[in-house]
Amino acid sequence: MKQILNIFAFALLSFMIISCEKDEDQAVIHETTQGKVSTDKTSIVLDKNNPDEAALSVTWTKSTFDLSVVSTQQVQFGIKGKSFAGASSTDAVNSPTTFTHKQLNAIALGLGATPDVPVEIEVRLRTKVGEGGFYSNVITMNITPYFLGPVYNYTDLYLIGDATAAGWTNEVTNTKFLPLQKSATAGAYSYTGYFAQGNFKIIKTPGNWDVQYGLGGSAGTLSTDGGSGNINVATAGYYKLTINTNALTYSLVPITPPTSAFTSISMIGSASGDWNTDVDLQKNTFDSHIWVKKNVELKAGEFKFRANHDWGTNWGTAQEFFGVGDIGGGNIPVSTQFNYDVYFNDITGEFSFIPLF
Repeated sequence: MKQILNIFAFALLSFMIISCEKDEDQAVIHETTQGKVSTDKTSIVLDKNNPDEAALSVTWTKSTFDLSVVSTQQVQFGIKGKSFAGASSTDAVNSPTTFTHKQLNAIALGLGATPDVPVEIEVRLRTKVGEGGFYSNVITMNITPYFLGPVYNYTDLYLIGDATAAGWTNEVTNTKFLPLQKSATAGAYSYTGYFAQGNFKIIKTPGNWDVQYGLGGSAGTLSTDGGSGNINVATAGYYKLTINTNALTYSLVPITPPTSAFTSISMIGSASGDWNTDVDLQKNTFDSHIWVKKNVELKAGEFKFRANHDWGTNWGTAQEFFGVGDIGGGNIPVSTQFNYDVYFNDITGEFSFIPLF
């Protein structure tokens, strides 16, 4: 037993000696020159239309020390007044370090900035040694980020009324609004589909009556006045509605009822997932030839519509946001990953995917 205690005491003494030696060997470094940072701009309005162009150059010199150490550098951004809490850090290898509009926009939004609202953002250099950091001076910049979504320069219009799928419930929670089909001609819209016996108008924003189009002084004319009349559908059936918001005219012409009947309509492609997976749209309960997929994320890529999960009947065309898909036509492009409401009309092959701003 005495021998065991002696061995234990020797081991403990050896550990204490080794520990003391390690503590004595630890070196303390001192910063001899503070790092320095400067920027080529102090005010930037970020440009969504030129995302890959240089927006900002950060020139820097790292900290120096009284001992030879291995260090790495990071350019850090933080909201002014927050002492770089939750800072965004980017590894800096060469000076200057350049940031594109897209990169700087992502940094600003990641820090909590609001699109289209100027925000004061601070920038500094961190010279990292082990787990420690030494910091440069701080530059304050005024940055205006942009909304990170698709460039969509179109106005959508929707049907409302008891002759339509939405009924007269003009509320944002009403998910039954159906959009008119846009065209390349300014102010020209159309809608081909089923109308019930009753009345309807056209509005710009579901839940808001501020922009509306109703019956004007005579049949075939439109009025934007809040007291405009309802457009009447005397007999339920399939019609083609055309309107021109510039000329304030409309026509509502009966068409031959469609005979096609599909079990499913789906999107397939790299934009909706991959070329082996169908993403089904839902058949509209008011009109079985209108198919809808709400709030679906589309990635940058391409896709097509197809019937019954089979390539025997598919639609596509090389046009983004809206168009008329040709049977067996080209792929539909998506340039920006975002969430969209998707609509497809199997009578005409018309489609729309509308970004949810």
